[in-house]
Amino acid sequence: MSIDRVPLFCWALLATSFSVVFAIPSLTAASALLELERLYGFHFFGAQAGGDPLLWQHLFWIFGHPDVYIIFLPAVGIVGSIVPVFARHSMVAYPWVALATVLTALLGFGVWVHHMFAVGLPQVSLAFIAAASMLIAIPSGIQVFAWLATLVRGRPRIDTALLYVLGFIVVFVIGGITGVMFAAIPFDQQTTDSYFVVAHFHYVLVGGAVFPMIAGAYYWFPKITGRLLDERIGTVGFWLVFVGFNLTFFPMHIAGLMGMPRRVYTYPDDMGWGVYNLLSTIGAVVLTLGVLTIGANVALSLLRGRLAGSDPWGGNTLEWTTSSPPPAYNFAVIPVVTGRDPAWDERAREDDRRRLERGELVFPEGHETVSTTPFAGDLQGPIEMPEDSWWPLALAASLALVFVGLIASLDLLAVAGGVLVAVSLAGWQWPREAAA
Repeated sequence: MSIDRVPLFCWALLATSFSVVFAIPSLTAASALLELERLYGFHFFGAQAGGDPLLWQHLFWIFGHPDVYIIFLPAVGIVGSIVPVFARHSMVAYPWVALATVLTALLGFGVWVHHMFAVGLPQVSLAFIAAASMLIAIPSGIQVFAWLATLVRGRPRIDTALLYVLGFIVVFVIGGITGVMFAAIPFDQQTTDSYFVVAHFHYVLVGGAVFPMIAGAYYWFPKITGRLLDERIGTVGFWLVFVGFNLTFFPMHIAGLMGMPRRVYTYPDDMGWGVYNLLSTIGAVVLTLGVLTIGANVALSLLRGRLAGSDPWGGNTLEWTTSSPPPAYNFAVIPVVTGRDPAWDERAREDDRRRLERGELVFPEGHETVSTTPFAGDLQGPIEMPEDSWWPLALAASLALVFVGLIASLDLLAVAGGVLVAVSLAGWQWPREAAA
């Protein structure tokens, strides 16, 4: 598979992985400094002892804003996977959508200060961040128009998965518009820490991530379990979620513009916010019913859902060319991808069947696959894949001991956890031949 034929979901995960690698160190550094201050009397953030609370804000938001895209980008990949299948049309502007996905991750590292427009930073620096915050709307706009163009040029099949995608587009566009509003420095300074921010945040992240995640669950549930989710229950659940979500969070825009601060649980009854909060409460109940409906659909379908077959949607990616659920080895022969919709490429799949008969690209023993050149996807030779291992789980448990020990001021427990971390890393990396 050459790089220009990689599914958009893979591009999204690549961009997400890049963001994780470069964003997490800032949070790690901030947490380490905070623990030194909390446990051992250092003074990094406390202004009364000569520290600077803005240092904490910078370190946190250098992580925090890319983290928004760490959450959002996989959802973008899900939408890019679902839209072509239910539109019955190849993805329009595939190269531009892939580029927009990567650019979103890159630009996400240059906008963290728009969370700090009201703290008194120099206006020159704020102007650059405001410009970058507006600029990031461009790749998102490319993606939205590409999804809509694909639907318009195809013959859409309105199943539950596509309903959630359409709901996502509506909600995400509303959240994107309010996001661009925050890039305007005077507006941001007026609405900072108000319920307008709460509304925007949920429209971007719940609308921008949760809706696609539910769509992805409906889309890949048959592949994972071999059974279809009930479409009638799914449609009811969608409308409960869509109406409940908007009824919950849209009134918060108005309450925020009327001056309601975030992080309050009570307020005087003469502020004029009561009606909007009542609507939000009703919406939350409706939204909860929608989530419960989704859960009930999953439970019922696991017990007695219709058998899905290998490809209930007419999917365009390779997972739909094998059984549902897939076998442990996925494919009996390593498939060769010649287009961006490999499952729709009958000639290439027929070539795979011939290779299977001839025993080419078949790895019947061990955890092996083929290596290819990074960009052209030309075959190079077999490579050994990792075996199953308990060491990653041991490493995670050891790290948990370290953090529990630090938080609870149990130094011996933290040191013991650190030793176990070293042992787990050594065991994970130890050559199998030497271990045998």
